Amino acid sequence: MELKPQDLLVLYKAAAHPRQRWTYAALAAALSMSASEVHASVKRAEVAGLAAVRGRSDWAPVVPALLEFAVHGVRYVWPGVVGPVKRGVLTSFGAEPLSAHIAAAPGEAPVWANPAGTARGPALSPLYRSASEAALADPALHRLLALQDALRSGRARERTLAAELLRKELESSNAAE
Repeated sequence: MELKPQDLLVLYKAAAHPRQRWTYAALAAALSMSASEVHASVKRAEVAGLAAVRGRSDWAPVVPALLEFAVHGVRYVWPGVVGPVKRGVLTSFGAEPLSAHIAAAPGEAPVWANPAGTARGPALSPLYRSASEAALADPALHRLLALQDALRSGRARERTLAAELLRKELESSNAAE
């Protein structure tokens, strides 16, 4: 069973809110996916060792495995493809938490193309088609996806910093559990 990009989106949504017990339907609505897509994502993540399923709707990301895959594997499986300048939602080093550490000139930071976005920059392919909408509705998810984008498409300095910040984000939300 091969992982799909939406599996990572589902895992990050759950990791961003570890205290919330998500039904497949609620998670699907929050991510603009179908409940069957979310269920299939959880099953693929479980087979890959990225999620631990304890019951019918009782599951959680395996944070150490998720972090290892995010830092060392995702950029090779689903690389970020940078395109022409578009209007959209800031990501990578243009969004928090990286934007607090890396200065970018206006129009330099990557964006997910989205008409609801307020920034202009090189368009970066999102991990999954509904990622930008989900991120606009959830700042905690946006932080995780932006860090993942820096790992997918960033230069060495950005990737190193993003890896450390992603570890802190995932461990702090996991500790809050």
